[in-house]
Amino acid sequence: MTELLPLWLKLAYTLYTGITVIIYWFKYGPGNYLWFSDLALILTVPALWLESPQLASMMLLAILLPELVWNISFFTGLLSGKPLGSLAAYMFEADKPLYLRGLSLFHVFLPVLLLYMVARLGYDEDALLWQSLLAWIVLPLSYLLTDPAENINWVHGPGDKPQHLIPALVYLGLLMLIFPMLIYLPTHLLLGWLFV
Repeated sequence: MTELLPLWLKLAYTLYTGITVIIYWFKYGPGNYLWFSDLALILTVPALWLESPQLASMMLLAILLPELVWNISFFTGLLSGKPLGSLAAYMFEADKPLYLRGLSLFHVFLPVLLLYMVARLGYDEDALLWQSLLAWIVLPLSYLLTDPAENINWVHGPGDKPQHLIPALVYLGLLMLIFPMLIYLPTHLLLGWLFV
């Protein structure tokens, strides 16, 4: 059977991800892997080796829109010296080591890689269901297992700080609806139109 994705890409990406995961473990701890972008970074490894349209589609669905926002923030920061919004603001903090900021550049190339993979492997229309189910596991875990100050996946409030306007579990429930309906569904429709 002919491989649809080149071996060099699989090897290079796996090496990069392995190094990043090890460094992030010591710098940020295991809770950091619950970020959807970090999950996508990790789960893209089996997606590459298995050439799995389902995994690639799920990860693209999960991150395309958020990473677009991250990239707008990052590149406006590069061009103007001040990032638009706070999502990529940490990339311009002088007290954060340069190598950590460099590893975080996966936010730039991962969406491109996943788009390439889905173009080669096809888009799995069941990705919306499976990614929504994954989010309904990850979001409560992010709420229960991580420090509210880290606000992993914004489970304690939009932005950098926890919210106090509505009860925490009501907010979490709303977030569990927002991800599938306002992030995944529009992306799913776009990807279905592009690749099916």
